[in-house]
Amino acid sequence: MIANLSRRERFIILGAAAVLVIAAGWLFVIEPIRERNAMTAELVPVREEVLSRRRDLVARKGAVATELSSAEERIEKLSGRFLTAAAPAVAASELQNIAKEMAAAAKTETRSERILPTVERGELVEIPIEIAVSGEVRQLVDLLTRIESAPKLIRVQDLKVRVMNITQPKELLATMTLSGFIRPAKTKA
Repeated sequence: MIANLSRRERFIILGAAAVLVIAAGWLFVIEPIRERNAMTAELVPVREEVLSRRRDLVARKGAVATELSSAEERIEKLSGRFLTAAAPAVAASELQNIAKEMAAAAKTETRSERILPTVERGELVEIPIEIAVSGEVRQLVDLLTRIESAPKLIRVQDLKVRVMNITQPKELLATMTLSGFIRPAKTKA
């Protein structure tokens, strides 16, 4: 079929084919490469910034390790103030005994006590109890001072104070919620 065409027609067809090959090469080869290069050029500043931050982090490796070890030492030092971590029930019993001893030392009378449900607080388990004591104002202040300076970490969450006898407002009834903390035993999976 091409043999039957004149020389001029063959030249036009070959020229059109060459233009078609060049256009296809431009659209399917060169243009995607240019787009990818443009996208890569846009990402270069972001990647340089990430690289800079990572280099800074690697340069601070010693400082970060020192901070981590000091934080772990503080945690270990403070964990001595936690309740016995055998089980929440054992810790609640220990907290009740500590509260009773402090109430007796402050010369207040323990009226009631009950264990409240435990609450998970991240790495710690909070063991709350509610205790009601009666006594004079000075005795209750002494009890609160003893709780604050206890060797175990005890937090007063709630405190309600009311007069026992309105006609003789000498004796008060204080209902307080005390919380101690334990570190749960780590389970090995």
